[in-house]
Amino acid sequence: MLSDAEILEDLGQLKEIVESHKAPDAPLSVGSAIIDGHELPVFTKVPANLCELYRIGLADADQDFLVYEATRYSFGEAFTAASKLARQLQEQYGIQTGDRVAVCGRNSPEWCLAYMAITMLGAIVVPMNSWWTGPELEYGLEDSGARLIFADTPRHEKIHASLSKLSIDVILMRPTAAEPAIPEIHSLIDGCQPLEESDFDALGITPEHDASIMYTSGSTGHPKGVLSTHRGIISALFTWKFVKEINEILRPELREDNPPYQAALLANVPLFHVTGSHAQFLASFIYQRKFVMMYKWNAEAALELIESERISILHGVPTMTWEVMQSPNFATTDLSSLRSVQSGGAPRPPEHLAMMVQKFPDKALPGLGYGLTETNALGAIISGKFYQSRPNSTGRPTPPLTQVRIVNEQGQTLSANEVGEICIKGPSVMKGYWNKPEATAEVLKDGWFHTGDLGLLDDLGFLIILDRAKDIVIRGGENIGCAEVEYAIHEHSAVSEVSVYGIPDPRLGEVPCATIMLKEGRSLTADELTGFLRDKIAAFKVPEKFYFQREQLPRIASGKIAKKVLRQQAIDRLAGA
Repeated sequence: MLSDAEILEDLGQLKEIVESHKAPDAPLSVGSAIIDGHELPVFTKVPANLCELYRIGLADADQDFLVYEATRYSFGEAFTAASKLARQLQEQYGIQTGDRVAVCGRNSPEWCLAYMAITMLGAIVVPMNSWWTGPELEYGLEDSGARLIFADTPRHEKIHASLSKLSIDVILMRPTAAEPAIPEIHSLIDGCQPLEESDFDALGITPEHDASIMYTSGSTGHPKGVLSTHRGIISALFTWKFVKEINEILRPELREDNPPYQAALLANVPLFHVTGSHAQFLASFIYQRKFVMMYKWNAEAALELIESERISILHGVPTMTWEVMQSPNFATTDLSSLRSVQSGGAPRPPEHLAMMVQKFPDKALPGLGYGLTETNALGAIISGKFYQSRPNSTGRPTPPLTQVRIVNEQGQTLSANEVGEICIKGPSVMKGYWNKPEATAEVLKDGWFHTGDLGLLDDLGFLIILDRAKDIVIRGGENIGCAEVEYAIHEHSAVSEVSVYGIPDPRLGEVPCATIMLKEGRSLTADELTGFLRDKIAAFKVPEKFYFQREQLPRIASGKIAKKVLRQQAIDRLAGA
């Protein structure tokens, strides 16, 4: 651990390194650009669009890239397959720049190829939550205005009835049985000629073209579509590269000039999340990194893959690291290839960090990041000795493009150690919420994104998150909008009023819980309500605990339900159980 004086000394060195690393003659030089009327710092030598990013992988075209069970694609094979698929999207389906194309399914090479093909054309990719129910998927398709969806068989079965109503074509990914009337992704790729570099260049995709719509749960009922540009996504990817390089300059022992194995990451987060799509999948092009996917998360299977595929980076929500460390196979697995153990998407309890330092190899570098879908996962980052010295912090603002400030309810910037709302500014911040100008105006003010999270910046500029102003529960990295769950519960005829809130959980961080006032003369059980919700909201959103009562729920002075009181009551009940 470092003392405050040692941290201050290291931060001074780091500031000098940052200035040198972003200088005009440096590979990751920083200039400025006017984006939506605001002058922002930007990288000046990075790819202009995602197609150019994909070409970086061709520098080592024969290296393994996409790995899923028995399926393997090299970087060259993946680029060629995606280029062929892009031609089919253009010629067979008439997909053009700005059209929305959805992708919904389990993590797979086909998911990645679809994402690449869509964005190569300048169309807007809409990664959809594969855990959503049929009505939730229908909402996302209708809200985004998608013309086409790539779906695996389970997701196709959920939305089959909606496709004709919405006039949306479907392409199957990894079908479990032949369906002759429905095109399948590999049948489109096979025998087709790829688009040439000149074809992509002719599209003229600029950094400010729209690239993706990713749905995120918030304090209102339906999820909102977060619209990001090519620049927004690429800014995040090269920011992580920048951070990696300056940390290696500050601590040369972290750098491996001739590693014994190809860099490899275990893809253990859904690709419809920014952590999965950005920090894991898209960042792999920059490092020519092997991207190893799992059918579903399982700690024992993860340990097998770390050993057999020589995984160098274990990166996911904190729950996953915890389960790996708790596995009975941990001690007998060869973890010598691991160089980094990191997480994001949810807070990590300090006891997790203490166990990581004890259990993982010396070369493993514990780290934690803070960001949101609206910021393309950028915000703050912390690792190594800084993290061990500040385990309650999520780090300092991510250099060199991201700014963080704390504001009060009047929007005034607060001083160190004062608690307020966390705001983030930089080129990675979203363009806005799709088709929701009022919701956009509520959170984007003078270029600053108001996160809804409450926290402070300490004397050394480390960000400490204390609470959320937005009414959400983060269950193992999944955002759950309490209002959406409350609306679904309210639809039951026995429910008079309801409040949904989060309660602590040692494995998932927190889980949703509900207190419900029943109508006079009516009864309802937890099993009955769980069954009622099954087809209305995704399973991960259904509360773990229901508390039923006959009296009105408690209120605060404004008349609103006293959610914090109910939460504490639930915690006390569980403690006394």
